[in-house]
Amino acid sequence: MSESRRDEPRANPAFGPDRRYSAGTSGEHPGMANYPSDGDGYRRSEATRRSSPTSSSNRYLPPLGEQRTQNIGPPPGPRGADEQVTRGRGAAYRSREMGTKVYSMVHRAATADGADKSGLTALTWPVVANFAVDSAMAVALANTLFFAAASGESKGKVALYLLITIAPFAVIAPLIGPALDRVQHGRRAALAMSFVLRAALAFVLIMDYDGATGSYPSWVLYPCALGMMVLSKSFSVLRSAVTPRVMPPTIDLVRVNSRLTMFGLIGGTIVGGGIAAGTEYLLTTVFRLPGALFVVVFVAVAGASLSMRIPRWVEVTEGEVPATLTYHGESGPRGWIDEPAAKTGRPRQPLGRNIITSLWGNCTIKAMVGFLFLYPAFVAKAHQASGWVQLGMLGLLGAAAGIGNFAGNFTAARMRLGRPAMLVVRCTVAVTVMALVAAVTGNLIVAAVATLVTSGATAIAKASLDASLQDDLPEESRASAFGRSESVLQLAWVMGGAIGVLVYTELWVGFTAISALLILGLAQTIVSYRGDSLIPGFGGNRPVLAEPEGASAVSYR
Repeated sequence: MSESRRDEPRANPAFGPDRRYSAGTSGEHPGMANYPSDGDGYRRSEATRRSSPTSSSNRYLPPLGEQRTQNIGPPPGPRGADEQVTRGRGAAYRSREMGTKVYSMVHRAATADGADKSGLTALTWPVVANFAVDSAMAVALANTLFFAAASGESKGKVALYLLITIAPFAVIAPLIGPALDRVQHGRRAALAMSFVLRAALAFVLIMDYDGATGSYPSWVLYPCALGMMVLSKSFSVLRSAVTPRVMPPTIDLVRVNSRLTMFGLIGGTIVGGGIAAGTEYLLTTVFRLPGALFVVVFVAVAGASLSMRIPRWVEVTEGEVPATLTYHGESGPRGWIDEPAAKTGRPRQPLGRNIITSLWGNCTIKAMVGFLFLYPAFVAKAHQASGWVQLGMLGLLGAAAGIGNFAGNFTAARMRLGRPAMLVVRCTVAVTVMALVAAVTGNLIVAAVATLVTSGATAIAKASLDASLQDDLPEESRASAFGRSESVLQLAWVMGGAIGVLVYTELWVGFTAISALLILGLAQTIVSYRGDSLIPGFGGNRPVLAEPEGASAVSYR
């Protein structure tokens, strides 16, 4: 691209016809987590657009108007000085007052920054329901699915577990992203359907539950487990494609995704998982029923209903340009492309160098996350220890993962992601180093520290990827790019989980195997950051901002 073309002012549709910006404009909203423009054409100057709190960078939102004051409900009436209440009435009053305060706090957090008008609040509750369903399923199947195949004496069960649950998903995951590009007006229905099908699978498991042994027939358990896994990952991909459409005008996608994750962790994983565990214990011991699966059915039905309450504008696809991971052009001076590579076919938007680097780093870390999700269960079962010792091992790693995830999301929402690709590289290095240390020591405490670092790093790296997607892509391609990137991340999770199932149940052996994969991923991440690639077409040998490809492609810069 010529110098004059890069410096020529262009109209910004978010500001209207009278406001214009240039590629070299620099500026940043003080509260934003995305990196500012460099002034040399390397970054899209959307910071200027986001600097106005009244102008929305989301062209799909209708006029939001003035902020409404939400009426949460009348506060509890005051008690007179001479009012004599019984101890029971006093306790009821305090409980009602506490409930009102908690509801008010959650309501304010969910509707902050205009989220109620943009549709983000409506998306938040299905996300919480998805986290809760996953937690309840983990509680329901913890002692039947994971541990049933984890016995060190039965390698045939391990192979069967891998074949039926992980291998099919490795084939399905790459198809989810492209399928999203063809879903024109059914994204809300697709989200709801992911819940409905999970409720149906949970109901099938309930009907086949053997109360005497507390188990399920294998021919029912494994297919239902696969279906649950695929539908959960499909929801994550669908949610990533919908999120850019409900972004409030005053915050960016990094904070939007961090907010959704925090709500999911607290409301879904912690609260929902706790309710599922209590219900499982009560119904299993008293009535010999799978209590957690009843929670799955109830929450899944509620999630389906909540999904249909998401605003209709998330299904507006007019003008979208699908994103593509591959790149076929020639890199020009200073990372810019001189001419679009492809002149024929459907227009596509290649991902830029920073996005590809961030994606490779996130995939590397996600493989470690998948490994840590499955491998500890096999290690705990292989050790001939009491149930409490096994529970303690899993509890230690689970607590480390929860603390790291919470701290990572909390930190990512408040960081200034000035160079997101570099931050992803550093996170990938930290995770790889911790995996190597755990492989050398073979110690459970070191493995817990590695889990803590991995959980925090994956949250920060994902926020950096979100920042790159928002700032280096035109708005017309963001929804597709989020869906594609999430599909790739889920596939990386499957690869890491497969290693956790296949390797021998000794800590140093397992961490040695995953370290080998992490080293390869780290090498590709570093090479991509430097503008090269170990895999042709899928690395950083491309411009920072790539031009659209295709017969009808237009320049967004």
